[in-house]
Amino acid sequence: MEHKPLQWHPAFQAVLQIELEGEKEYLQFHEEFNLTKKPLQIDTLIIKESNRKITKSIGRIFSRYNIVEYKNPGASFGINDFFKVNGYACLYQAAGREPKIQPSEITVTLVVNQYPDKLITFLRKTYGSDITEKFPGIYYISKLLFKFQLLIIHQLSPVETIWLSRLRSDLKIGEDIEPLAKAYKGKENTPVYEAAMDLIIRANWKKYKEGCNLCNALEELFADKLEQREHLGIEKGIERSIIELLSELGPVPDALHDRIHLQKDVNILTAWLKLAARSKSISDFQKNTDNPVS
Repeated sequence: MEHKPLQWHPAFQAVLQIELEGEKEYLQFHEEFNLTKKPLQIDTLIIKESNRKITKSIGRIFSRYNIVEYKNPGASFGINDFFKVNGYACLYQAAGREPKIQPSEITVTLVVNQYPDKLITFLRKTYGSDITEKFPGIYYISKLLFKFQLLIIHQLSPVETIWLSRLRSDLKIGEDIEPLAKAYKGKENTPVYEAAMDLIIRANWKKYKEGCNLCNALEELFADKLEQREHLGIEKGIERSIIELLSELGPVPDALHDRIHLQKDVNILTAWLKLAARSKSISDFQKNTDNPVS
């Protein structure tokens, strides 16, 4: 099965919505929000109802407009990154989507896995900023143009931020995975939970599989997800092979391409693959697939 690079940002978007789910009726989430007509995107823009107070710690600092910048595990947040996200906030304020957005109505949240020592040293030396840990893993940074908070994922409360604190590739069975599996139970068909859990499973599966130390319930959960993914990979592989064989016979009509793509029965796809290999023309293949494949 082909292993693609882990896409952390979509899972982060899902986890952010999960963590703030209790306040979702008061928040609008805009992913990869375009600041200009040409691509210049904020990771996440959260617009809050003006008078609503967010109860969850990661949202206590929120004003009306909230810019969130996220870094993948292993990526550091440096001085240049600070100026970039500060620039995003300035551009958003100046864009005039609503008249007279004040700096006090904008917050910036930086989400990283490791404490950015060089950046903090720079901010203290250059601006005289104070860095205060308001909640576990949540630091407020003072004396900047906008209200800033820094979230250190591995330091966050694993109880209050069940998902965000575990958006990592170094999870432990008892401390991390089992509580996450319990929180996921009953949410399997909810898109944001599924996206978050899928990435976390992929990021942490290999070492647990090799160690053979999964608890039974968790192993069943993970095995089901991986079996689904492997099954999908088989389908896609056969589908590509059919299309490639037919393409040697001539242009594949869109309707036929869609028919093959929508077919999810691996047995039928396998039969179609054999048929494509011995067909002398596209019409020959179509004629033979009009009848049910046994």
